[in-house]
Amino acid sequence: MTDLSDTIDIKVHTRFLAEHSQPEENRYVFAYDITIRNNGTDAAQLLSRHWIITDGDGKTQEVRGSGVVGEQPIINADDEYSYSSGTLMTTAVGSMQGSFTMRAEDGEEFEAPIAPFSLAMPGALH
Repeated sequence: MTDLSDTIDIKVHTRFLAEHSQPEENRYVFAYDITIRNNGTDAAQLLSRHWIITDGDGKTQEVRGSGVVGEQPIINADDEYSYSSGTLMTTAVGSMQGSFTMRAEDGEEFEAPIAPFSLAMPGALH
């Protein structure tokens, strides 16, 4: 039996938003673009998200919510869905990781893991 989480491929691209950040006030804004690819043979719907955001001081916050950017998209087999979002941190460096709860066409729910990725203001990492 195929592990359904293996059929979902998640790619992340991040960027620092200098125009919205105020480093002198410990305000660092990052955008992230997510592409979710369904490599399975059946459609899957994204039901909810779970993020763990860790700042450079090791403080974590968890975010859970329905769908992404106000949507619960159905991603057909051999298709993909992309969206952009962002987060505010109090340090110049941090990371995010998490998962999407998905539902296959047969009603089975499964978790699609999102591997940890870095958020860093340019020049903050040496």
